[in-house]
Amino acid sequence: MRSRASDEDLVATASPGRRWLLVEVASAWGWDVWTQSPALPPEIGTALARRAQRAGMRILAIRRTGRLRGAGRWRWAVVDADAQQPTVRWGEAEGPEELLTLPLDGSTGVLSDRPVFAVCAHGRHDECCAVRGRSVVERLAVAYPDETWECSHLGGDRFAATTMVFPHGLNHGRVDEHDPVVIAEQYLRGRIAPLGFRGRSTHTHVEQAAIAAAVAETGDDRIDAFRPVSVSEPTMDGTDWSVDLDAEGHRVRVELERVQTAATYTTCRATLAVEVPRFVVRSVSVAV
Repeated sequence: MRSRASDEDLVATASPGRRWLLVEVASAWGWDVWTQSPALPPEIGTALARRAQRAGMRILAIRRTGRLRGAGRWRWAVVDADAQQPTVRWGEAEGPEELLTLPLDGSTGVLSDRPVFAVCAHGRHDECCAVRGRSVVERLAVAYPDETWECSHLGGDRFAATTMVFPHGLNHGRVDEHDPVVIAEQYLRGRIAPLGFRGRSTHTHVEQAAIAAAVAETGDDRIDAFRPVSVSEPTMDGTDWSVDLDAEGHRVRVELERVQTAATYTTCRATLAVEVPRFVVRSVSVAV
């Protein structure tokens, strides 16, 4: 609520993640999904989360929306959002124990050509995610029942409802203020809907800010229109940055300044405000 009241900018706030492990946990979720969920023995959940961390992956619990939630199934997906052609591979385990031997290198599972629309509805982690996320996931599930999942904490609770579109890792916030179906449809057309767009999880925050500036300057909203090529070393005080983007053989240079914003509460439950660094665009130049 505080973030909305202050009209906090969502640009360049995407949660990081290059490779992801999605695991179906079809039950209620505690604050920590992996140790506080009735369907998942805590020792297995802990070991699984540690496996993913050691493999350099982010792990998300997923479940269907509604009362049944897909109970009794242990579907999983390995997402490589950082590949030249991002991929999602699906499989299903017989039980949670089998997940502990699941290869995490993308060598198993069935390659899918369908996206995954993940909506944070992790209410025990932050109530805003449940209140705002549930309405979004219900709307999306009507239009895309097979592709839509509730998911555990994505990051950026203050921007609830938050979503992640896989396999490209496109992160949107305050989606309950917009039409999530439009976001999905734009993605299927190979474009990024500006509605609450935070950035791409495979890019650093300065790269996200640079790409957002390039999109605003050129109007090119295709998912892969701009690829980060280099990020300059910042000045001694860490404020001035320069990012070069490749745009189908053309070079786009974005000059930015890192600034400190007013202290903000980073979750709905937070009691301590912290300063969040942001990037202000100084110039965008396109070399033909």
